[in-house]
Formats: sequence, C-alpha cells, structure tokens
Amino acid sequence: MKIFITLLVAISCFTGCAQKKQPLRGETDFQRELNAYYKDASTSPLKDVDRKDFNGLEFFKFDSAYIVTAKFERFPNEKPFEMKTSTERRPIYVKYGELSFELKGKAHKLNIYQNTGLVDSEGYEDYLFLPFLDETNGIESYGGGRYLDARIPKGNTMVIDFNQAYNPYCAYNDKYSCPIVPRENYLKLRVEAGVKAFDKH
Repeated sequence: MKIFITLLVAISCFTGCAQKKQPLRGETDFQRELNAYYKDASTSPLKDVDRKDFNGLEFFKFDSAYIVTAKFERFPNEKPFEMKTSTERRPIYVKYGELSFELKGKAHKLNIYQNTGLVDSEGYEDYLFLPFLDETNGIESYGGGRYLDARIPKGNTMVIDFNQAYNPYCAYNDKYSCPIVPRENYLKLRVEAGVKAFDKH
C-alpha cells in the first residue's frame, strides 16, 4: 500500500510538473531559438510579468514563398546619418546598399543599413540592419515594423528570409530604445511571415 501511495504521488508530481513546464513553441530552428532567448531571464527583453507565463511568441506560419534572392547594390558614397529611435538616442547609421527583389509577383526595394558604432565590435564587423514596414503592421504584426539581421554578401545577391523577421525590443518593453523604420522601407503588401504582434501586460 505504501508503494502504491508513493507511486501515486510521484505520478501526480510528474504530471503537475509537466503541465507547469510547457515546451516552448516553434515550427523552425529560428522560432525555437528565439523563444528560448526570450524565456531566458538573462537575455530576454520581456518584462518579468510577461516572462513568467511565457511559452513562446506568436509567428506567422513558415512560408518558403517569403524567402527571396535579392539583387544587392552597394552604395559606397552615402553619408552617415542619425537614425531616429523611440527615445532621444540617435545612433549613427549609413545606407550601405539597396536590395531589389520580387515578392508576390511584384518588384520591391529595401535599403539596408550599417550601424557605424557596431563595426568595431566583435561579431558585428559585417553586420547589416534591414528594417521594414508592411501592411500587416498594426493588425497582425507590431505597428512599428519589424527587423531582419543580415551580413555583407560576398557577391551581388543576398537571400532575404522574411520568416526570420522579428520585433524591436520596444514591442515588449518600453525601457528599450529602438530604431524607427525609415518610411522608404515600406513594402506595399502583406508580409505574412515572421513574428506577430505581442500582447504585453
């Protein structure tokens, strides 16, 4: 009888623990890695109240139609400028180049930027910043637009995977200072890929 009771307690504890520790959502490696990053208190931009019950961000369903190969044109003579942010901070960026591509049967262009203050930081020597706005903003996705990370390409093409579009930290926590997406990087279509809007407390 004692063995049975002990076993019963063990089973109920296991079931309870399993229910509390829900696995993080994610359809792709990118989604699972991002969710793990946001769940970790040492790296997460989430407020404590939001992270406590966090089990994953909401994503559009992965769609390979949103992986495009763009023509990359370098703009070597652009002057650095102060990029507006959600605060008074004005980091220095330069328009590094332009990406031309087709998506949903139409031609589009996006400017891609380099943060001049990051170039000398380890791991960011070839980092490029690709922010964009689209017609899902303020509906399914964050109203302020989304970001993509990129690296300086070896040749004159670059693969853009909109499934890896993520929100600025400001979408989760007002304490952050986030670059405001330049209006020229508005895509006149719905980009149903990447991270969706977040319902914060």
